[in-house]
Amino acid sequence: MDWNRFKNYYLSINKLNFSLDISRMNFNKSFFDYMEEDMQRAFSDMDQFEKGSIANPDENRMVGHYWLRNSSIAPNEEIKKAIDSNLKHIHDFAQKIHSGEIKSSSGPFKNMIIIGIGGSALGPQFVSQALFNPKRNRLTPYFFDNTDPDGFDLILNHLKNELDQTLVIIISKSGSTPETRNGMIEAEAVYGKAGLNFAKHAVAITGTNSQLDQNCKKQGWLDSFPLWDWVGGRTSELASVGLLPAALEGIDIDQMLKGARDMDEVTRSHNTKENPAALIALMWYHATNGKGAKDMVILPYKERLSLFSKYLQQLIMESLGKEKDLQGKIVHQGISVYGNKGSTDQHAYVQQLRDGINNFFVTFIEVLKDRETKSLDVDPGITSGDYLHAFLLGTREALSENNRESITITINEVTGYTVGALIALYERAVGFYASLININAYNQPGVEAGKKAAAATLSLQEKIVKFLEQNSDQSFDAFQIAEKINEIQKSEIVFKILDHLAANPDKPISKTIQTPFDKSTFKLQK
Repeated sequence: MDWNRFKNYYLSINKLNFSLDISRMNFNKSFFDYMEEDMQRAFSDMDQFEKGSIANPDENRMVGHYWLRNSSIAPNEEIKKAIDSNLKHIHDFAQKIHSGEIKSSSGPFKNMIIIGIGGSALGPQFVSQALFNPKRNRLTPYFFDNTDPDGFDLILNHLKNELDQTLVIIISKSGSTPETRNGMIEAEAVYGKAGLNFAKHAVAITGTNSQLDQNCKKQGWLDSFPLWDWVGGRTSELASVGLLPAALEGIDIDQMLKGARDMDEVTRSHNTKENPAALIALMWYHATNGKGAKDMVILPYKERLSLFSKYLQQLIMESLGKEKDLQGKIVHQGISVYGNKGSTDQHAYVQQLRDGINNFFVTFIEVLKDRETKSLDVDPGITSGDYLHAFLLGTREALSENNRESITITINEVTGYTVGALIALYERAVGFYASLININAYNQPGVEAGKKAAAATLSLQEKIVKFLEQNSDQSFDAFQIAEKINEIQKSEIVFKILDHLAANPDKPISKTIQTPFDKSTFKLQK
């Protein structure tokens, strides 16, 4: 790497203990001049969003996750007071749990099950792993982040001897999210079977007057916290969604908020070359030609940040993966994101990154501090941390030698402050990039389409079961059933539903396997 290019494209922000190196991205000297007008428009868009303009035109909503860490910039006094009041509420509730003022019938709470999906789980999971400290941790978190019965059983069986000392936090803005609702029903049933009052263990994070909010009030749950419509799920980690679990775990949420607030101040700058979020957005545009032409690989060389790629996967792909632009033109935008951690990845897919198809760019995340205490030598004068750092630099160099582009983000250590800063950095980079490519980063029509298709599948299952109940003395193959219920075009889905029903003991459907497979028959068991 040319030393002068490195100096020109290395941004160091001392007050954040943060630096960004874009020198290994192969843009030419005219790139910044070419993009400057578009970047200034993106700055202007972001300024207006922070002032409360409509950022999500599809749902006619403001987008205010920036206000969460600095309520003084909220567009009105009502929102400011709501943010400040909620933060105090979170601190007060966590203190009461930690002190034992709020406790279970058998003593202080030791654990918590967090029931949520998407941003309601990915953010809390990332933060919990990044900031876990066995000397400080108060409540141990477990997650229901799916509607997988086996997953429920694994956690509930693990906690069966401490169920009474396990808090349950249910997170859903609407209160009707199927995965979250199912997890709540399963947990409530297990608590009831154990002779425990679920309401005395339950906390809601939800929208005002949602189904979940009404249920919480009706049953007298321990407490509830708001989810405002101007905070999207994927940008909710610094709202109740992320702050309450973190505070209960014993994490310093004020430092997280401060890190995010300080990063916001830096990334409000309209000086493109001094704004790390703007530089990242521009590198995405350069690497992907503004059309998602390459994948983004996230490689943090730190165990604590191993879930960061999953967190960013949702933040970036759900925000940028859009069919239409703001004018309704078909554009099929997005950037695919994947990653794990270094140096594990060197023994997984770095071989392809180095020698295979060049359809990606990498973001390395470098953490300078190895551990809290002094490290021992594994070789003379060399520690395990030295090896990890050498693997990062070596992998980066090996990729560059073969014309594989990379960005490097450097932080001093993983703390609440730096985690908050990283969250804020990428939230704003996503917003800038969305402006550059002219899409709405704050809706998710594809997710809603999937939910509708799932609901239709469950309706189809009801039709299948009803037909078999009405013809319980006969066996049918999948196509015959599809034909009988007037769903021939969905014959494949009918077969898949029948296969699932027959595999589960709670469903009274039997399968007789035949060759070829499509002649297998299904029958209601009497």
